[in-house]
Amino acid sequence: MIAQPNPLFAATAPVRDDPESLARSARRVFEIEARALDALAARIDGDFQQACQHILHCPGRVVVTGMGKSGHVGRKIAATFASTGTPAFFVHPGEASHGDLGMITGSDLVLAISYSGETEELLTIMPALRRQGSVLVAMSGNPASSLARLADVHLDISVPEEACPLGLAPTASTTAALVMGDALAVALLESRGFTAEDFARSHPAGSLGRRLLLRIADIMHTGPAVPRIGPEASLAQALVEVTRKGLGLTGITDDDDRLLGVFTDGDLRRTLDDAAIDLRATPVKSLMTVRPRTIGADRLAVEAARMMEDHKIHALLVVDADGRLVGALNIHDLLRARVV
Repeated sequence: MIAQPNPLFAATAPVRDDPESLARSARRVFEIEARALDALAARIDGDFQQACQHILHCPGRVVVTGMGKSGHVGRKIAATFASTGTPAFFVHPGEASHGDLGMITGSDLVLAISYSGETEELLTIMPALRRQGSVLVAMSGNPASSLARLADVHLDISVPEEACPLGLAPTASTTAALVMGDALAVALLESRGFTAEDFARSHPAGSLGRRLLLRIADIMHTGPAVPRIGPEASLAQALVEVTRKGLGLTGITDDDDRLLGVFTDGDLRRTLDDAAIDLRATPVKSLMTVRPRTIGADRLAVEAARMMEDHKIHALLVVDADGRLVGALNIHDLLRARVV
């Protein structure tokens, strides 16, 4: 069933809702915006390089500002800068005229976005920014605009046409501004040698942050929670320890806590199949796996996940440089930490 047109969006012309017309409009948008980006790429020149150099040598932060749709794009550009090694934040130009200008210092660089280059709220704060010595980088579609003339560097983001058939709604022009911002951020990222680990540090709650920052020491069980027994303990005692600690295994250690082997719930199932084994009298050392898979506490949690997957195991013992048992973890710990 096709929904009826919403009366809140009543148009003066009849609604054309046939599928081919809708698809044709969408394809036209892609074509227009692709042409706009092709034209933009040809303008990566000395002005772009100069803007990058100003940002690289800025002793403060990058302050992005813009009104309306340019402001929405500016917020995204500031967020991209901040997450890729360029400290940045967004300031609304209207609020800047009423006190927020105090957030910007002379050591900061201001990236002002206005397609017309004549946005009143931006032009109002430009003289104050010039007086305090802030470097000004303008991004507009008019190199002869007031904003472009006031700036230290101007980046031309003009487009041949908007994707809006009325030529009114910012479409291709906002895409051009967004891509120019991305181009700046990536050029700066590569110039600084920004790494995946650097990216993760500003995204600690994200999937990448967990994969690149979370260590075994952050999630492993320690102290009394680590399952361990001596080599002379019976199989029955091993079973009690595996069950009590709930990790699916127990380490077997000597008097100095050095790891001698491991006994898992899988080993237990295999042992129970052998009717000749006395559960109470058989020492666990005769059934344990020697030289078990282990991991260090300083290793990444994602490495533990990889080891478990590669070797088809569900838990690992953690040892120090001297082979002493210091911790344990299983697949459920990795799941709780959202590493897997």
